[in-house]
Amino acid sequence: MDALDVMANLSQVVPHYQPIFSADEHGVIGYEVLGRFQTEEGPVSLGPFFHDETIPEEFRMEVDDVITKKALDYFLSLDDETLLIFFNRDANLLMLDRGESFLQLLFAYQAKGLALDRIVLEINEQHFKGDLDQLSHLLTYIRTYGIRVAVDNIAEHSIHLERIGVLSPDILKIDLHELRKTSVHQAYQEIVHSISLLARKIGATLLYEDIETSFQLQYAWRHGGRYYQGYYLAKPGPEVVPRDLLKDLLRKECHRFIQQEKKKLETLYHISEQFQQRIAALLGKYKKAGGFNELISLLADELDDVCFRIYVCDEDGFQQSGNMFKRDGRWTLEPQYYMKNWSWRPYFLENIIRMRSRRRGILSDLYTDIETGETIRTYSYPIDERHYLFIDLSYSYLFEHDAHY
Repeated sequence: MDALDVMANLSQVVPHYQPIFSADEHGVIGYEVLGRFQTEEGPVSLGPFFHDETIPEEFRMEVDDVITKKALDYFLSLDDETLLIFFNRDANLLMLDRGESFLQLLFAYQAKGLALDRIVLEINEQHFKGDLDQLSHLLTYIRTYGIRVAVDNIAEHSIHLERIGVLSPDILKIDLHELRKTSVHQAYQEIVHSISLLARKIGATLLYEDIETSFQLQYAWRHGGRYYQGYYLAKPGPEVVPRDLLKDLLRKECHRFIQQEKKKLETLYHISEQFQQRIAALLGKYKKAGGFNELISLLADELDDVCFRIYVCDEDGFQQSGNMFKRDGRWTLEPQYYMKNWSWRPYFLENIIRMRSRRRGILSDLYTDIETGETIRTYSYPIDERHYLFIDLSYSYLFEHDAHY
């Protein structure tokens, strides 16, 4: 797209609006404003225009303002005064005048009746080349007017998570295009999990975008998404859609998600209960074992069908046995793990306290094993007041019992 053609035909620059749906209301709560250029063949995205750094900054800022004004004129003409309005801004351009031109534009519309708490400023942080602290100060200042801040595409650039923490946005946007691949690497899911934990710590809402299938919508729902956006729900268009456009569909989908999640949790509960009874019986059977190494050796033979590693730790995380490890179908004792400490692992001490107080075993979440790279769960069980058994369940077992997701 030729930049001069765009600048010479600003009347053909128009906003389109992509609906954003909520998990709690199952309705439209707002729109992302997207730039389009009207051609004889139809509207063309202005994304390449805004991302082309060879185009003068003042050109891109002017086109941004044209889109913003036309969008705000349109939203002020509607009866609905509660819809959120997401505007994309290049953080580098925003910092040129410390956001002054953007704010002055919004103030002009505030005088016409626009509530600034409806505005969401959306930035793509990884393209920012300036001082992050200065950007953080600007965003903090912008928030004083009730404007919210969203950061885009963070799952693609997980190395920037600490920068996201500095900016403390109100909304984190996660692009789900990775889930369109035939297989999703466990690392991606760990990144999404990390983002969800970060969102909870900084009090941010998760918005999942680029949803094109029911599976992606379910993934977003399962991973803490409050807001959803994508072609599966609604494509961008020149006008807004009814708030309840997909209310029935989303309620049905949500009900299906809930039923599947409950079934999954019931499966995990039954697995945990079965292990509770099985391990209790085995510990009773081998209560006279001559030390923990002998105990885990005996247990390995009994649990050969479910696990690949067994060991014992004390309440402070120091390993009181070696590892019984299954390699190529054979169990071997690895004594070098004796007295290694695992208290640094997430939730380790918390789970020790839970087991000690409840006197019951615990089945962990899915995670990637450091040594094997395999997706596993660990079943932990209190042997006595000070010692705890850890059994790493194999992926094949988890898959066979629908406990692998």
